Amino acid sequence: MKVKKTKSKVGFQQIYKELKEDILSGKITYGHLLVPEKVMAEQMQVSRPTISKVYNNLQAEGLVKKRAGFGTSVVYKMNDSKYRFGLLLPGSGESEIFSTINDQFLYQSKKRSFDCLWEGTVANNAEMRKGVTLKICQTYIERNADGIFFAPLERTPANEKLNEEICTIIDKAGIPLILIDRDIYPFPQRSPYDLVCIDNFHAGYMMAEHLIQAGCETIHFFFRPDSAHSLDLRIEGVRAAMAKYNLSFHNGNVFCGDPADLGIVKKMKVVPFKTGIICGNDSTAAVLLSSLEDLHLEITSDVLIAGYDNMKYGTHLRYPLTTYQQPCEEMVEVSMNLMFIKLGSMNQSPVTINLYGTIIPRASTVFQTP
Repeated sequence: MKVKKTKSKVGFQQIYKELKEDILSGKITYGHLLVPEKVMAEQMQVSRPTISKVYNNLQAEGLVKKRAGFGTSVVYKMNDSKYRFGLLLPGSGESEIFSTINDQFLYQSKKRSFDCLWEGTVANNAEMRKGVTLKICQTYIERNADGIFFAPLERTPANEKLNEEICTIIDKAGIPLILIDRDIYPFPQRSPYDLVCIDNFHAGYMMAEHLIQAGCETIHFFFRPDSAHSLDLRIEGVRAAMAKYNLSFHNGNVFCGDPADLGIVKKMKVVPFKTGIICGNDSTAAVLLSSLEDLHLEITSDVLIAGYDNMKYGTHLRYPLTTYQQPCEEMVEVSMNLMFIKLGSMNQSPVTINLYGTIIPRASTVFQTP
C-alpha cells in the first residue's frame, strides 16, 4: 500500500480495505515489512490505535504477522509456489547449537510453507568441512536456491579466506545471503551481508558479571585456536565488566589453545575462591574441567567455570556447567524475516541484528565453602 499524507482524514474501514486488497492482489508481496504503526498513523492522519486495529485484523485473517521489536510482515502468498532455501551450517557436525538451528529451520519450513535444501550434518572433522561446504554451496546454486543461510566456518586454518570465497560464489550467483551467528570478518570490519547473531559483547559482559557476583576477582578467558571472530567481542565484554568492578583483566588473562594441553592450562593463575574461567563454548569447558582435575584443582573451591551454547551434556558433567543459552528459535525467525525482505529488494543495506540470550546458572559457578 503506497501511503502519503492526505488533506482529509480516512477511517479504519478504508485503510483496512485498501491494505487488504493490496496484499491479496500481490501489490504488497509475501515477506514485505509494513510501515510501522506510528509512521502509518502520521501519514494517514489517524490515531495509532486505529492502525493497530487494522494490523490486528489483518493478522487475525492470516495475512500479516506482528512481531515485537521487528514490525509487521506480510505472510500471505498468492499461489502455491514455494521458496527454496539452502542451509549452509557447517558447524552442525560439531556443535549442538547448529543442529538446533537446523531443526528450527525445518520447523519454520512447514509453518511458513517453504522448502529447505539441507545436505545433512557436515563432517565432524574441521579440515574435512572445507571441501564439503564448498561442494554443498555449489549444489544449492545448481538447484536454484532462492536464498542461502550461512554460518561461517570456524576452527579451520585460513577460515576467513574460505568464508569469503563461499560468500563471493553465492554473490555471483545472485542469491540472497543471510549470515548466521557470526560475520566472516573480525570486528570492527563488516561484510556486506545481513547478519543475525547474539550480542557477543553483552554475552561476555553478563557472564563475567555473573562470576564476579559469585566471588571471583580474577577471570580468565579460554578458547580454541581458529575460533570464530565473535569471541573477540565476548572478551571485550569481559574486559568491560571487570573494569566496572575495578578488577584487572589484561591479555595475560586470555588463553588460546587445546583445553586438554596441561602445559597451557597450568599457566592460568588460580587463587582459591577468587578465580573464574569463561570458555568459548561448552565443549571447551567440558575438556577443561577434566584438565583442571588432572592438575588437582577443585571446581567450586579453587576455581569456577562457565561456557556458552547450553549443550545437553552440560548437565551431566561432574559439576553441572553454567552456560549461556542462545535464542535459536528467535535467530531463525528473524533470519527468515530478513530473507523475505531481501527477496523483495536486493538493494537493501546490510543490517546486523543482535539478540540476547540467557545465562543458565548451575553448580560450576557456585563456590562451596569448606
